[in-house]
Amino acid sequence: MKLHYKLAVIAACLAAGRLLFYLLLGNSATQPPPRRDQGPALNVVQHVRGRLVTRQPTAFRLLHRPVLNQQPRPLTKRRKKPAGDRIPNEPVFRLHTWQGEQWMHLAVVACGDRLEETMTMLKSVLLFTLNKIKFHIFAEDALQPQFETSIKAWPFSFRSQVDYNIYPITFLAGKPQEWKKLFKPCAAQRLFLPMILRDVDSLLYVDTDVLFLRPIDDVWHFLNLFNSTQLAAMAPEHEIPRIGWYSRFAQHPYYGAAGVNSGVMLMNLTRIRNQLFKNSMIPTGLRWEELLYPLYHKYKNDITWGDQDLLNIIFHYNPEYLYVFPCQWNYRPDHCMYGSNCRGAEDQGVSILHGNRGVYHDDKQPAFKVIYEAIRDFPFEENLFQSLYFPLQNNFLKTVHTLCGRLPQVFLKQVEQAMRKVYELRVIHIG
Repeated sequence: MKLHYKLAVIAACLAAGRLLFYLLLGNSATQPPPRRDQGPALNVVQHVRGRLVTRQPTAFRLLHRPVLNQQPRPLTKRRKKPAGDRIPNEPVFRLHTWQGEQWMHLAVVACGDRLEETMTMLKSVLLFTLNKIKFHIFAEDALQPQFETSIKAWPFSFRSQVDYNIYPITFLAGKPQEWKKLFKPCAAQRLFLPMILRDVDSLLYVDTDVLFLRPIDDVWHFLNLFNSTQLAAMAPEHEIPRIGWYSRFAQHPYYGAAGVNSGVMLMNLTRIRNQLFKNSMIPTGLRWEELLYPLYHKYKNDITWGDQDLLNIIFHYNPEYLYVFPCQWNYRPDHCMYGSNCRGAEDQGVSILHGNRGVYHDDKQPAFKVIYEAIRDFPFEENLFQSLYFPLQNNFLKTVHTLCGRLPQVFLKQVEQAMRKVYELRVIHIG
């Protein structure tokens, strides 16, 4: 009897020891290592082997082993991400085939003194992009040679993944002077992109005062999330309708409860060219090129924000054609200057920064200005962490007393993750 008792006690001790061992081992396997300052690139390369094909930046990156399309195991239960910010693990790329290769397409329209701002935006694309991209730059005559010279000054390692065309400002319907006076001199040009770029299937349009804080590849993935009717994507003009501009002041129809902002607009141009648009003028529907000028004439005395208002009117009557971005993909001063009202940016960081209201060039919102100047002044081919992120982080500390600067992680989170992703795919893979 005593022998049986002793054997049972020994077995129980062995089982408890084995359980404790597994618990400790499992905890060490799932717990991410403590964050540490980045050492020299060589030290990281020595710990990584194999090709890294991560599609989405991770909050914690285990630098001692390759990561293949997976997030680290969460430490605690995470809140489910909004549908608009989830990117499939195995996306079907809609990259436009050009000369046997696949390209993304980005369009921008610049007039007046927007050369530096536009070049800084293009630079933010180049720093983080993962696939080849073609720029479509629409500029008034005086700026065209300056764009040509500025692009040719980029280092070859960056120019090699870029193609570009520079176009004159062209309005294909009605009188050009009417379109020039609509809002800002060039702003209405974006309305005519489906008619001008007939060989382009899909396109991302952005204003000159936009900065990419993560790879443009990530916003391009949203094309894969369009349903069978959606042909464009924009973010809301405001998150809270009761304090939004359209819901309080608009004298014309607009999309949804608070309207949409056209500063970042992803377009399937093929669908736009082929679709009929419902409207308030005729019951049968009009094609895009037939719709613009009559719509302008009907509402020209009621629109304040020009082409953006016309887009809001179009999608008011055709809401099924629009995919709505989460606010962090078009983050503007309005999202923080009246209190933080973009939950997606608080959770995941800003993906695309839109410095409207001229905040890159005055001292009203220094958090925006600090990021703009950091990207503008970053020397190409320098170390991203040492020459961009760490100085940016230090300068951002000077803005924490302001409304928009009080949450540094909102502005810096995606920048850091994008740099890690670029480092892994460009430096480690090449090494």
